[in-house]
Amino acid sequence: MHDPIADMIIRLKNAQDVGKTSIVFPYSKMKLAVAEILQKTGYIKSTLKKGKKIAKSIEVELVYDGDLPKIRGVKRVSKFSQRIYKGAKDIFPVKQGKGMSIISTPQGILTDKEARKTNTGGEILFEIW
Repeated sequence: MHDPIADMIIRLKNAQDVGKTSIVFPYSKMKLAVAEILQKTGYIKSTLKKGKKIAKSIEVELVYDGDLPKIRGVKRVSKFSQRIYKGAKDIFPVKQGKGMSIISTPQGILTDKEARKTNTGGEILFEIW
C-alpha cells in the first residue's frame, strides 16, 4: 500500500456503500487525527484505538441518515505524485458548503473552515461530501 490516507477514505466510503456499521484499518497518527476530525464534524460516530505496539488498529463506527450513507463521496486531492498546497485565501468551500476539505497544516489536521478561520494554509489531503 503506497497511500494510506487514500486507502482509509476509500475503505470508509465503501463500507458505508455496502451498509456496514463499523470498520477497522491499520493505525497511524495521521489516520487517527483525520478520523477524529471526521468524528467531530459528524461523518463518523466514534473512533477507537485498539491494540498495542505493532498490532495497533483504529476502529470506526459509521453514521447513516436513515438508510443513506453520511459519506456520499470522497476525492483524494494531494497524492504522492503531486502534492497540492493552498494558502488560506485559496481554500474554498467544497460542493457549495455541503462538503469539506481536510488540510494538513502547521497547526495540525484542520477542516477548510478552521483553516480559513485561523488564516492557515497547508496541504489539501482530500475532500469529503
